Amino acid sequence: MKTIAGIRQLKKNYGFIQALKGVSFDVPKGSVFGILGPNGSGKTTMLGILTSVLHASSGEYTLFGEQPNETHRQRIGCLLETPNFYTYLNAVDNLSIVAAIRGYGSDDINRVIGVVNLTNRKHSPFSTYSLGMKQRLAIASALLGDPDVLVLDEPTNGLDPVGIAEIRGLINQLAQNGKTVIMASHMLDEVEKVCTHVAILKAGELIASGSVQAILHQDTVLEVSAENTNELEMAIRAYPGLLHIARMDNTIEIRLSDATQTGAAINRFCYERGIILSHLRIKKSSLEDQFLKLTASKN
Repeated sequence: MKTIAGIRQLKKNYGFIQALKGVSFDVPKGSVFGILGPNGSGKTTMLGILTSVLHASSGEYTLFGEQPNETHRQRIGCLLETPNFYTYLNAVDNLSIVAAIRGYGSDDINRVIGVVNLTNRKHSPFSTYSLGMKQRLAIASALLGDPDVLVLDEPTNGLDPVGIAEIRGLINQLAQNGKTVIMASHMLDEVEKVCTHVAILKAGELIASGSVQAILHQDTVLEVSAENTNELEMAIRAYPGLLHIARMDNTIEIRLSDATQTGAAINRFCYERGIILSHLRIKKSSLEDQFLKLTASKN
C-alpha cells in the first residue's frame, strides 16, 4: 500500500515543553487516518508540521513518498482553524474570497459546494447556517483546488449529533472518492466510526498505530453467566489466556489475550467442568476500551 505521509522520529519542543517526543508512523493512501489523543497530546502540533505551519525540532517526514516541497503542499487541503467567514455573505461569496486569497479561480466553487451538500443554501447568508452547515462550508474551503489529501483538526468538535453525522458522512464520501483524510480528534467514538487507521498519542508520545480493526481486536471480551456464579468464576479464573475478570451481579465479564478465542471454546471449557452457561455474549472491544488500556499502561 502506498504511503501518503511517512513520519520518522518527529520531535517538537516549545522551550522546555516537549510537544512531540520522537513520533513515527505511516499514513496509507486512501485511508481515513485518525490522530487520537486527549488535549495536550500533540495532535494539533503534528498536523501543523505536516501542513508546514510549524517546523519540527528534529526528525523528518515525507509527503507522497518524497521530501516535502511546495508542489506537494499544494495537494493538501487543510482546516486547522475555522475560516473567518463573513456572516452577511453567502457561501458563494465567502468561497470566492477564499479562492482569490489562495490564487484559485472561481470555477471550482460550485463543485465544492455540491460536495458538501450546500447547493440548496449557497445563496443564503452565512449567519443563517447551522453549526453543521458552517463546518461543511469550512471543509468546502479546504477542498478548493481539488487536493489529494484533506487535513482536519477536530472536525466534529462542538457539533450536535445531527452535525456530527453530517460531517461523518462527508468524510466517508470523500474517502470513497479517493481522498486521503487525516484528522485529529479526542472523540473516540467518532474516530472509531469513521477512521480506517489511527495513531494514538499521549503527552507527545506515540502509544500505538495501525488499522482501527487491528487495534480494536487485540483481545476478546465476553460476558458469561450460569446458575452458580461462584462456581463459574472459580472455573473461569483457570482459563488459559485470561487477562481480566470482573463480576457484575450474576454476570461475569472476561477479557482474553487471544482475539481468536471463541464463545464455543469458553462454552466447551465450562461444560467439561460441569457448568452449563445460561448466557454468553461476545462484546466488541471499543476504541475507548483500547485507548484506556493503552494509556493506563503508560502512566
